[in-house]
Amino acid sequence: MKRTIFTGGAVFTGGELRSTEVLAADGRIAAIGAGLDRAGCEVVQLGGNILSPGFIDVHTHGGAGVDINAASYEELCALSCFFAGQGVTGFLASILTDTEEATERAIGNVCRLMEEPAPGAKCLGIHLEGPFLCLKYKGAMPPELLREGDASLFRRYQRKAGGRVRYMTVAPEVPGVLDMLAELRGECVMAIGHSDADYETAREAIRRGVCSCTHTFNVMSLFHQHRPAVMGAVLESDVYCEAICDGRHLHPGTVRMLLKCKGWDKVVAITDSMQAAGLPDGEYMLGVNPVTVTDGDAKITGTDIRAGSTLTLAQAVKKIAAFTGEGIERILPLLTANPAKLIGEYHRRGDIAVGKDADFTVLSPELDVLETYSAGERVYSAAKE
Repeated sequence: MKRTIFTGGAVFTGGELRSTEVLAADGRIAAIGAGLDRAGCEVVQLGGNILSPGFIDVHTHGGAGVDINAASYEELCALSCFFAGQGVTGFLASILTDTEEATERAIGNVCRLMEEPAPGAKCLGIHLEGPFLCLKYKGAMPPELLREGDASLFRRYQRKAGGRVRYMTVAPEVPGVLDMLAELRGECVMAIGHSDADYETAREAIRRGVCSCTHTFNVMSLFHQHRPAVMGAVLESDVYCEAICDGRHLHPGTVRMLLKCKGWDKVVAITDSMQAAGLPDGEYMLGVNPVTVTDGDAKITGTDIRAGSTLTLAQAVKKIAAFTGEGIERILPLLTANPAKLIGEYHRRGDIAVGKDADFTVLSPELDVLETYSAGERVYSAAKE
């Protein structure tokens, strides 16, 4: 059984930074404390850096030239390694609205990645972004493939996935979706997004089990004093709010307002990244859509419609710090504990605690990602790049 002690740094555990040591054994956290027994252990010297729980991205469509909708198993393995270099140890593979054939093909390749994992970030499951979304706020979704609510279609996808669909974005005003929410309650974590729902419909969706908001403020009906709409329902309730903190999708003041309204325990930092993340400007794909990236801003070619982002969580942690002026103890849960709680993974990850997976991100005091560990094994080192 491999045993590794992490020492000489600040450990983010239980919501605070502590000068302590962590013992990882057989892929799990076995002990936390000072002066741990080093017998038979590999020792990792942190050199005064921060040992954080691994970052978790619950909404990403790709990066490093890989588009999840179209990716082969081998490409998904490469994507997993790219994510590890961004401090990510767990992610949901987000599949945007596509044909049934393409969706099932993508599901099959993601499932193979989960069964035969790459030496990088773990794929924790699948996020279906659609097809039960509204036309007005379709964003990058192909309009001809949007569907009315259909629990049987979701269940076909879920059977194909072997139960690995963990998260789904829906628009509750679309015919059949409210009934679908009631029927599927408990089978999948549901989020509201790409929606023109009025306040009452959004509130009813939350009552029927919606517990998250997809890329909050983006492609949805916004708050008006006479028509609170989706945003009014989301801000008033206890649902989690995804946030793309790249400075484009959300103004820094909007990020601060969201954190003030929701509380720091209800905001989940995501990337919504697409194929171009980690790559130069140019021409790319997002599902069936050609995308042009200019100055890092991804838009459907020939339009002003944003198509995901080029953000990584390694960039997001720095941007949130710059936007808020807050310390790392306040910021890290947005990338660790909060996403883990949202998708029901907090019993295994999201904090450095005895019994949880030994998934770690080592950060410098300047918040650069230096190393990433998955189940106690180093899967990325900036020093070796």
